[in-house]
Amino acid sequence: MTIEQEKKLITIMIEIYEKGHGEDLSTLKEYAYKRIDHCPRKEEKTFCSSCPIHCYGPVYRQQIKMVMKYAGPRMIYKHPVIAIKHMINTIKTKIK
Repeated sequence: MTIEQEKKLITIMIEIYEKGHGEDLSTLKEYAYKRIDHCPRKEEKTFCSSCPIHCYGPVYRQQIKMVMKYAGPRMIYKHPVIAIKHMINTIKTKIK
């Protein structure tokens, strides 16, 4: 997983949530980008949801969980390849 792939995924998920709820989450997206850019595990980057380090603040962590919970199931229809890659990576990470 590269930094750019992580940013693409988070952007897609936030856009799905925004369209479904009529909200603007640009602040959350900017925050997520900063967290991704300053990831302490860049060398072995996985999806943030699979990372043992929680670098999001409590408010943003709650927001991103809502986004993922809503957008996750919808990803399979809107972006199936990305969704399947994400599921495979998540399973691999949990097995380790």
